[in-house]
Amino acid sequence: MRETRPALAETLSRIGSLIGDGRSRDDVLDVEQLSNESGVPRDVVRMLLDGEEPPAEDITDRIVRRIVHLRETRLRPDGTRHSYDEIAASYGASRASLSNLVNSRRKTPSPQMPSRQALSRQGLSAQVPSEQVLSEQVPSQQTGERRPARSGGPLASTQAGIETFFFGQPNGWLSAEPQTSLDNALQSVLHGLEREAADPMARLRGTHGLRELAARAPQLAEEELQLVTDWIDTILQRRNAQRVRGSGSDSSHTEGH
Repeated sequence: MRETRPALAETLSRIGSLIGDGRSRDDVLDVEQLSNESGVPRDVVRMLLDGEEPPAEDITDRIVRRIVHLRETRLRPDGTRHSYDEIAASYGASRASLSNLVNSRRKTPSPQMPSRQALSRQGLSAQVPSEQVLSEQVPSQQTGERRPARSGGPLASTQAGIETFFFGQPNGWLSAEPQTSLDNALQSVLHGLEREAADPMARLRGTHGLRELAARAPQLAEEELQLVTDWIDTILQRRNAQRVRGSGSDSSHTEGH
């Protein structure tokens, strides 16, 4: 079982080790896409990628914000948003109860707490609101994987119903801490890089956009294919470096005139 913060740091470290030469982290990590997949605001995604601690957030405000996010990003096939009527009816609630929850919290959100890092700089300790205790992780009965606890009371059935509507089952997505949410969204990036590392051709396609070697390439032994792709990778890296140096000298020459 991995703790939330070390899990994210471990994932980012693994991604960094797999990116390789010729690419930067920005080339493989799309902040907009990660925000859409995780429900974490773009500025918080950037903070987490830089190793910073995000501001604390009231769990009910987080759930409501992510409900709104799901409606805006998980659209119907015709490109329109799911209605509150449709979502609420799926778990036996009324439109009014769901829309009132969303509208009341959007109009009067709870004050945001400063991050633990900011409090630490001031010599203070973070006092977590009682609602945020619910974000502690608990083991899933099905997989043993630790998932964020859902909120209690009436909000619990609302959260479970909405998660089932959008994901097919309750999964803690609405209440998960930002670190957990981002770590989950990064897994597809990590797995893609791992596939590239295991497949030399995939690495060349990902790094240089190379579509194919030659008709006989699939007949090469694995070791031979690795040597060929390493050779091509070296040539393309040198060519790219020469282009960068050439464009730099051209611009300097232009400025001189």
